[in-house]
Amino acid sequence: RYLRHLRENMAGIKEDYSMDDTVEKVKSGAKVRKGRGFGDSDRDSEHIQYESVEDTGGPGAMRSIEGWILFVTNIHEEAQEDEIHDKFSDCGEIKNMHVNLDRRTGFLKGYALIEYETYKEAHAAITSLNGAEFLGQPLKVDWAFVKPPKSGRRSLGGGR
Repeated sequence: RYLRHLRENMAGIKEDYSMDDTVEKVKSGAKVRKGRGFGDSDRDSEHIQYESVEDTGGPGAMRSIEGWILFVTNIHEEAQEDEIHDKFSDCGEIKNMHVNLDRRTGFLKGYALIEYETYKEAHAAITSLNGAEFLGQPLKVDWAFVKPPKSGRRSLGGGR
């Protein structure tokens, strides 16, 4: 009885709404779009300003995937993470900071990785804090990633 009831209802639905007509209506109303953004004016690549650094052709700062990372060494082992953060936040907003601890002693290992969003902030930190005294020790601040020097011939590796 239940199956007969379903068949009767389905027959009525098929008469009211032909599946082929519905599919054709959907297809005719759809636009063909390819690629990302589908040409949205908000995401038009001609209007986006990207940060860039002059390419001198030689070694220099290189942006990581998310920002500009500095390698800070000669940090006093008893320094606290918030003290380091306060010192470097004077140059700009810190996006990320990694301070590694010695498992055995619990003290800092003497280095930190500090990430800034913009090149200007990271460069300001290098110029103002490289050689600056921090808990009685001069800090050494430099880029974590640098471009390799361009050479005339390409090496395929293996030679040392």
